[in-house]
Amino acid sequence: MASSKSVAVIGTRGYPSYYGGFETAVRRLAPYLADQGWDVTVYGRAGATTDNDPDLDPRITRKVTAGLETQSLSTLSYGLSACIDAALRKPDVALVMNVANGFWLPILRARRIPVLVNVDGIEWERAKWSTLAKWVFHTSAKWTAKFGTRMIYDAHEIGRRWKQEFKLDGAFIPYGGDIPEPLPVEPGLEDRGYVLVVARFVPENTIVEFIEAAEALSRTRDVVIVGSSGYGGELDERVGKLAERAPRVTWLGHVRDDRKLMSLWQHAGAYFHGHSVGGTNPALVQAMACGAPIVARDTAYTREVLGENALFVQPDGTDIAEKIETLLSDRDLQERLSAGAVERAREQYSWELVCSSYARELDDAAARSRGVRR
Repeated sequence: MASSKSVAVIGTRGYPSYYGGFETAVRRLAPYLADQGWDVTVYGRAGATTDNDPDLDPRITRKVTAGLETQSLSTLSYGLSACIDAALRKPDVALVMNVANGFWLPILRARRIPVLVNVDGIEWERAKWSTLAKWVFHTSAKWTAKFGTRMIYDAHEIGRRWKQEFKLDGAFIPYGGDIPEPLPVEPGLEDRGYVLVVARFVPENTIVEFIEAAEALSRTRDVVIVGSSGYGGELDERVGKLAERAPRVTWLGHVRDDRKLMSLWQHAGAYFHGHSVGGTNPALVQAMACGAPIVARDTAYTREVLGENALFVQPDGTDIAEKIETLLSDRDLQERLSAGAVERAREQYSWELVCSSYARELDDAAARSRGVRR
């Protein structure tokens, strides 16, 4: 079928990439849009994609642009080069991920390209960023609100915050999850017998508090830690030292094998989710779809996603070890939370629902007069 409409996806590491939530969404969305007749171009970074991925869809155009690979400038620099290239090519619509690219939206606006922006979380409240970085994110959010055509919020709470501060409505589109077939337990682990955490090592993910809880839990329980900071640093060192001195702690770093990660979630006795800011977290949705019994930090975001299908810890994370031990010691509670999580994921967080929602928004944006805000 000949493509009659074109979309440029800007702000991820490329296609196919396994880095984070945006990349996971694009791996599912790009082929879906191609099936719907879209000519899809995904902008990315050199060395950030998997060229021999068996699921790579040859219909997707992959475009690498220049940028600076540093923690503070990578998103801004790659976003700029991608927006310039997209402006020259002039697709029917652009899908931009992350408000950090808001500074470059006037480039697309000048070419009358409608822009949908997935705003991600409230980045200017993340503890990992410096005061300057928080100012940059907040300012870029203001530019996004001014020059974007339509906002996409991955959580209702994010939409509420944007409505409150920027007076903007938008579309609610969360992340999706795959309900896997039954998978074998990873070697050395026991079904429902271990603690699991999957997270980037940043303070707002309650990693410091989890490390302290893991010290106590690992005396009698197996603890599996998936993740890293991505740039090295103090938290990586602390987890590394803990794994060295505690034989029941296993640190796997970043796991790119989907089946392995799904198995870890599927058989965990307690999965800890400590994210305190952001919207619908992709890892949390996938953990639900895998049926992981969940202990989560009590926030508006986690409550929105999980409903009552989890045990919740205090916002300061002081009772992590206690709640995890409670869950590990109660098989009936584990299975009740597991079944509830799977059902919620199936009903509200399927990839079919997510992708069809994006397709509908892109169709609407492409049909509008270019550059005219609603």
